[in-house]
Amino acid sequence: MKRVVYSMEPVGRTGGRIYLRMLHEVTADDVEWRTVPDHKRTYRVRRWRKLRHLARLAPSIRALHGNTGTFVWDDLSLLLFTPEMRARTVFLLHHYEPLQHDSAPIEAMLWERLFRVLPQCAAVVCVAPYWVDQLRARGVRNVRVICNAFDMTEIEQARGYDRAECRAEFGLQPDVIGVYAGKAVHWKGTEEVSAALAGVPGLRVITSGSNTIGLDSAHYDVERERYLRLLRACDVGVFLPRMREGWSRCAAEALLLGLPCLIRPVAGLGDLAALAGQPAPDLRRLPAQVRERAAARHTEAKAGYEALARFDLNYFGDAWGNLLTQVA
Repeated sequence: MKRVVYSMEPVGRTGGRIYLRMLHEVTADDVEWRTVPDHKRTYRVRRWRKLRHLARLAPSIRALHGNTGTFVWDDLSLLLFTPEMRARTVFLLHHYEPLQHDSAPIEAMLWERLFRVLPQCAAVVCVAPYWVDQLRARGVRNVRVICNAFDMTEIEQARGYDRAECRAEFGLQPDVIGVYAGKAVHWKGTEEVSAALAGVPGLRVITSGSNTIGLDSAHYDVERERYLRLLRACDVGVFLPRMREGWSRCAAEALLLGLPCLIRPVAGLGDLAALAGQPAPDLRRLPAQVRERAAARHTEAKAGYEALARFDLNYFGDAWGNLLTQVA
């Protein structure tokens, strides 16, 4: 008989939603997943979005009060759980960043309350060691790392794409260095990369995602396969986040597809950069750094790939399967 586990609905394209969706998929043989709708990204007006989300979610959480089963939760609505429900919860923290608050000043108080109740949970999972250290400093003891994982069959297929064809598809001439700067969304630093490389001959900044910042660059909001073809076409990745992330899935996938990178070592990205041996960018000499990294592509690509390839679906399924068994 499958164990019952409740979570938020894994809908969306953010790293957190991809992680949760992957968790559902790799445990599907052993877990009956029951989900609660996630309303956070359905509101056109960003201000007070999380408070509206919590108010709308409250009846659904109350309906779960008498249920048995385990919870895997990654949302502020953990505050609506009873202590008995939290005792059956694995809380998943990707990152905490006040820059993302849409309900200030109340949201900061809600997060502080969340950190105080996390010790009531059966376990807490982070995607990078940085956040484990942050939570332990706040008194959360039963916390561990289960990193982002990757479908290596998909990655190997993407690594086999004809690079010349991919470059032609995205208009990259042979003498142009394609610089992938990640998602063009707030606080990811894509504006900084674009500004630092603007007008530099032979360099072209490329971004992906929803472009919520209106960046004027070579931007592609494309489905998954074409996104991987885009990465295959590029030469170097540059990641300059202002926000404190977990692992940037964009940066990790760039490394897996053979791009040497320059990574600002902020929060979880510092863990990723150290693991894969990637240097930090220097905005004062970024064009020169990009050219140096592009020239080192063939020697550097293997190290980054080998550092991350072990985080495959078997790793992910085993780590989460063991944890859910312990909690149950």
